Amino acid sequence: MYKTIKKMLNEMRYELIEEIARNRKVETDDLKDKIGDIYDLADNERDRQLSHILSDRDRKKLVEIDEALERIEDKTYGICEECGQRVTPNRLKIMPFARLCITCKSESEHLGQFNKVEDETSYRNLSNINTEEAEE
Repeated sequence: MYKTIKKMLNEMRYELIEEIARNRKVETDDLKDKIGDIYDLADNERDRQLSHILSDRDRKKLVEIDEALERIEDKTYGICEECGQRVTPNRLKIMPFARLCITCKSESEHLGQFNKVEDETSYRNLSNINTEEAEE
């Protein structure tokens, strides 16, 4: 099962890197090509902000994928970080970078709490992610 999950995670990772690289290129090209009136500039700024929001979400997902691949390597993949029980194979197939079993995730959501580990992934350093992989 782990070979299949690892392959799926690597494919997801590659697709995200490609998407991030494409978005960076489009954004750079748009900035070079578009000069217009104040309304065009405001519209471009709104589009740029939306692109950043989407890129941040992609980057966070990329970190989650990389961490799941690390957990596969260190043999902690598929173990709930809250209770230590096995995460069901069906959950891992649907959400291959899941850190919590369904019970712990449900409890966390029910209590309105955010998983501290999941929140921290958005602040990790992404300097080791090479978007040039997608351009080769």
